[in-house]
Amino acid sequence: MAARVAVTGLGSLSALGNDVAAHLAGLRAGTVGIGPTQGLDVSAMKTKISAEVRGFVPEEHFEPRQLGLVDRTSQFAVVAARQALADAGPAFEGVARHRVGAIFAASVGFHAVDDSYRKLYAEGAPRPHPFTVPRAMPSGQVSHVTMDLGIHGPAFSIASACSSAAHSIGTAFHMVRSGMLDVALAGGGESQITYGMLKSWEALRVLSPEACRPFSKDRSGLVIGEGAGAVVLENLDRARARGATIHAEIVGFGMSADGMDITAPDMESAAASMRFALEDAGLAPEAIGYVSAHGTATALNDKTEAGALRLVFGDHLARLPVSSSKSQYGHTMNASGALDFVTTVLALREGFLPPTMGFREADPDCDLDCVPNAARAAAIEAALSSSFAFGGLNAVLAVKRFDA
Repeated sequence: MAARVAVTGLGSLSALGNDVAAHLAGLRAGTVGIGPTQGLDVSAMKTKISAEVRGFVPEEHFEPRQLGLVDRTSQFAVVAARQALADAGPAFEGVARHRVGAIFAASVGFHAVDDSYRKLYAEGAPRPHPFTVPRAMPSGQVSHVTMDLGIHGPAFSIASACSSAAHSIGTAFHMVRSGMLDVALAGGGESQITYGMLKSWEALRVLSPEACRPFSKDRSGLVIGEGAGAVVLENLDRARARGATIHAEIVGFGMSADGMDITAPDMESAAASMRFALEDAGLAPEAIGYVSAHGTATALNDKTEAGALRLVFGDHLARLPVSSSKSQYGHTMNASGALDFVTTVLALREGFLPPTMGFREADPDCDLDCVPNAARAAAIEAALSSSFAFGGLNAVLAVKRFDA
């Protein structure tokens, strides 16, 4: 029989703060972490806002000899993983080393790449930093997590754009549920706030110049964020036996591929991934009390997601709150599925609905209760956390409140 899977550890860094307590406080208060970009010169850019992680000092977390090897993306992932494991307590104690795994989003070390290109092309340097390759490699963050925390079991990265971290958590869930692992660390980090990447996103014409307003009729695009989310997942019976605090129970995972377009999403495929998550969880649509939406605040994506929700939930959608926390901490790309999942777990555990900030005008194409502009108290029994990525790579996680 398949094992039940508990969420026993949470870790995060976001524009709302550098740990889970700060993230939770920001969600509840409706804090918007989006503001003028401070970490680099954006005077030559049209878009001058982002959702940066503030007050993060790498030297407080890493030895000097490590810093040359660890890109900002991997730094975030390692710190979030440390937080999650500390929160979970002695989760690895008594577990055979091959039965502890780590699955994290794959993400290029964009700061390493940007620095190397600047040195080579702008400054005429004869060579880049000697550790540019290990700093930039997409598997860097999971490698550093395993080395930092002493993980020796299955460990790998998953690349599916902004569904990467959700795919990572879902895969870890299935590995624990099947009995392959007793404990898994999963999630993802990302930092794309570099000159090259911000200019590249500008070229796509999807960035908002002023705010992230998901589902609002006057929405004007997404805002790039950075950060990381990490969770500890473990066999629920084992977690109970060791007296662990159980934040929630992860119960389902659904995936689909649009197979159509590299940037434009498909409504039917997005709906399919939500249905698969419900089926995997053994939950009827009416059992869901909250959806943490992908909600990027681009015109097409929000309209498509709202349509997919109508296909899945029908009349129940009129009673179903659906919000996008990207309005608070930006779109953290490959990390977004992890941060959104941590947000969903906190909503279940703490009994509130995270808000969609910046909402100003109802859009007939997005006829949703998007919890506008203020958090709301609510006792949620079950929720979905959705990620719909470029290339039509979709991942949806189902989670239930745990009552001991």
